Amino acid sequence: MQSVFDGIPSVSEMLPNPLRLCTTACAAAAYASVALAQESATNSTGIKILNGFERIFIQPYGEHGFRVRTSLMRDPSGNEWSGLLDPPLEGAGGGAGLSYDILLPYQGNSTIRNGNILASVATGVIIFSRLESNGSTTLLTSEFTDEKSMPPRYYTRNFISESFAVDLAFTAEADEQFYGTGQQACCKDHSINKKGQVVDLFNFNSHVPLPVYMSSRGYLQFFNMPSQGRLDFSTLRTRFHAQETAIVDYYITTAEPGDYDALQKQFTGVTGRQPTPPDFLLGYQQSKLRYFEQSQVLDVAQRFHDEQINVSMFVVDFFAWKYQGDWSFNPDYWPDPAGMVAQVKELTGAEMMVSLWPSVEDLSENYLTLQEQGLLATTRGGTGITDSFAGVYTRLVDSTNPAAREFLWRRLNDSYFSIGIHNFWIDQADGGTLGESFVNNGQDLIQGIPYSRSFTQYYIGSQEGTGKMYPWFHEQAVDEGHRNLTGIAKDDPACPYMSLTRSTWVGGQRFCTYLWSGDTRSEWATLAQQVTAGASVAASGISSWTLDIGGFSGLDVDLEEHRELFVRWFGMGVFLPYMRAHGDRDCNLTRGDDQAYANPCPNEPWSFGDDNFEILKDYISLRYQLVPYVKKLFVDLQASGKTIMRALFYDFSLSDPAVVEGTRFNDPAIVHEYMLGPRLLIAPVWQANATSWEVYLPKLPEADADHGWQWTHWWSDEVYGTGGEKVNVSAALDEIPVFYLGSKDDIFSGNV
Repeated sequence: MQSVFDGIPSVSEMLPNPLRLCTTACAAAAYASVALAQESATNSTGIKILNGFERIFIQPYGEHGFRVRTSLMRDPSGNEWSGLLDPPLEGAGGGAGLSYDILLPYQGNSTIRNGNILASVATGVIIFSRLESNGSTTLLTSEFTDEKSMPPRYYTRNFISESFAVDLAFTAEADEQFYGTGQQACCKDHSINKKGQVVDLFNFNSHVPLPVYMSSRGYLQFFNMPSQGRLDFSTLRTRFHAQETAIVDYYITTAEPGDYDALQKQFTGVTGRQPTPPDFLLGYQQSKLRYFEQSQVLDVAQRFHDEQINVSMFVVDFFAWKYQGDWSFNPDYWPDPAGMVAQVKELTGAEMMVSLWPSVEDLSENYLTLQEQGLLATTRGGTGITDSFAGVYTRLVDSTNPAAREFLWRRLNDSYFSIGIHNFWIDQADGGTLGESFVNNGQDLIQGIPYSRSFTQYYIGSQEGTGKMYPWFHEQAVDEGHRNLTGIAKDDPACPYMSLTRSTWVGGQRFCTYLWSGDTRSEWATLAQQVTAGASVAASGISSWTLDIGGFSGLDVDLEEHRELFVRWFGMGVFLPYMRAHGDRDCNLTRGDDQAYANPCPNEPWSFGDDNFEILKDYISLRYQLVPYVKKLFVDLQASGKTIMRALFYDFSLSDPAVVEGTRFNDPAIVHEYMLGPRLLIAPVWQANATSWEVYLPKLPEADADHGWQWTHWWSDEVYGTGGEKVNVSAALDEIPVFYLGSKDDIFSGNV
């Protein structure tokens, strides 16, 4: 292993206090303190580097981690974006502000420690290393330098404001693998390993990129900067670009290679952990685009009651309002919503959810008040128009403004919460426009014209500099409202209700929200892609995730081949953190023209043929048997950040070289399988007309094998041994390929 301290003299005295200017000799003393004072997990409050116009602060933060902040011309404020907690849940850095006890000049040298991670500055270059148990050090990554390369910290400033663009470059190994980066746009990306990719950092429908990644070398890095930009994972260099920011702010932590649960524990320890969802949300959720009048919801609830099918939630989708921005039911079609909620509860015991869009049109009853009080996002031109939808221009409620969040919640409470609808669907709130990477959303004749996205301005800043936090604040509006109204503490580890969101930012997992993968196409390839999408989101700290069973659009309920696709997708849905059927279905019924987007095509379990109905009922029943297991996974997630939907590299990198190599090359045999918690292996069928399916069973770690665990087929209970091979199993429509470890009784009882 390489030592990052090669060439730095060693001495045997601690860095003296009080604060002094740290030169090469001082750096040697700092290194000695790291090497000799093993009993001290943290040996410094931080380093400050003065480098021309740069002010760089490197501080211990969380467990085995550092936070690095850089600003130009003046010190950072010390109160940066809310992706990172202060204080962290565990570890160093609580309330430290911008404290430091080492001051470095241009090209200075020093080393500090926090647990098992070392931060060194060698002639001005920042280096991160892991301190091994035998006292040696292993290089994790350092700022990238080469004879002819750009500086590793490269700033571009236009002087109109204090903000600037920045490129940050770090070393990478050619065979290094990177996992995470949030959710890639559907649906041709089938990758778990992001090496070789460029990830665009701006939000739109299905595209929820997050600037956080785990490395196969045993570290996690997060750029706490909600700006538009990109991540570039090239062969020898990883580069982060922020289009606009007022500060550089990033975090890095380390663990033993292969211990990805430790990385997630440490990461969620500084960004927050998902509160446990209410039990009802772990059951089956029924939705479609769209139930467009009250009688439809009651008819569907009655059918669930008559068929004796368990259901936990019914969802009322968009345009149940009269005008965008009303945030209330249109009484012409929903004459007694309170009565509807009560009757649904009586028939099925189910909760209800209603759609919430951020768009506001001129005719909305709330438009003038929001405009007069400055609670709408504006644009550089001042008009405030950010998009158009359903034939009207729209603006965004500016949820980055605390007053706008309070206004929004009052409307949600008056219209919905007060009558018993406690769960909200945060749709289209991706930021910048009304949810897409283009403007004129929903205007079929003109949405293809290549207008750029609006230069949206928020209470907290510009779309370019802060826009990735817009959905985060929208989630916060609902979360704050729930907690203020019910008296639930901000740090309560359980959620009484939850909101469903299409986008988020790092730290959004500490709200009572869950993410879904957006408006996907109903295609076999998309079904497979959802595995890598969900696993990558989970590797980014967001385990509270689901999808549209069946895909969102393009599925005709009258076509047998489309029914087959739905049943296959439904089987996968049983084994996800949340099970949710939704979609804009096609059928032989004629759509009326009296309401916008009033689709009469069905999406209920009985809508896909009699034989399939029996299969879907059995799958729903199985889901409810698995609720104790899924609930325990969420309890563990809340306690330690332990990922729920797990790509195979989590559990088998150290025991199975085939998993490592298959992940490296994004082999479908490896990346289209996943673990739900530590006991269930899921291998969705993603081809039509399959009657059998080849499944790769990873080689179990010795500890699992010594425990007596073997891979056992879920449906036949046939034992297949300790893995390391491909097996072929029956894959009838009612038998999604699933293998388990241990006993089914343990799983059904929630013994993880």
